[in-house]
Amino acid sequence: MDDTLPYLMRGLRHVSTDSSVLVSSSKYLNNPKLRDWVATNMLRRSGQDRPPTADTYELHLIMKEIQDRDHVDALFEQERQRNPQLDAWLSERFMSKLTVQDVKACAPDTLGGTFHREVIEKGYSIEIMPPLPEPPKSHLDYYMMRNGQTHDFEHILTGGGLDFIGELVPYYARLVNVFKHLSPELAGELSVFNILGAMRIMSRGMLHYPQTWPAIVDAMERGIAVGRASDPIFMLKCEDALHLPLDVARERLGIRDARFVDTSAETAIYLEQV
Repeated sequence: MDDTLPYLMRGLRHVSTDSSVLVSSSKYLNNPKLRDWVATNMLRRSGQDRPPTADTYELHLIMKEIQDRDHVDALFEQERQRNPQLDAWLSERFMSKLTVQDVKACAPDTLGGTFHREVIEKGYSIEIMPPLPEPPKSHLDYYMMRNGQTHDFEHILTGGGLDFIGELVPYYARLVNVFKHLSPELAGELSVFNILGAMRIMSRGMLHYPQTWPAIVDAMERGIAVGRASDPIFMLKCEDALHLPLDVARERLGIRDARFVDTSAETAIYLEQV
């Protein structure tokens, strides 16, 4: 052993390769688009020239290139053999046909009324992703489609404000919740998007907007608490609870330990609007 090496560097091995381009044992590191996405969105400042939603849309497209979709579907098939609830959910392949009129008709204190006030009246689209004519055949595609249909409901149900820092609540709720209800390998595959999406909020906050860090930590903690206590969040059928008061809807849907904190003021700092 070379005693001149710093203690923390001992054991480091340089691996040779004949490759003329960057190559590693990580399919994520090997993808140049993801390397650029990580470097850009973990380190940049936020600004009005690039909405945060553009980050996630690009990440969604990159993940479609990287993930072995057949492998993930095989993991779903293995899981459904021992998980009757997942098997029923995948067999039903429910697709939402929710319209603005459906939630507009709901009383103000209900889940649907809250969704109309917080999402529709504030100018957000009821559909994060373009609707599909029929349910996807791939289990992963179906999972992602329903994720898009329920995401804004998850903000409301888990207690995350519809602002950038509030995104951390449903992000962390899912990151914990899927590992509670699914096998680690499948849960890991389903969590790549969420962990990268969450980390960009955390790193940019710490690097450039440290005054927002307490709100960021609080949002993470609240998401973890909800995810740990709740039934499978990814199976939420919010459409059946639109008419219920918010607390009753949470109970019906199996969402527990939700606590809302308004982080819009910290988000305004984060997005450089003030």
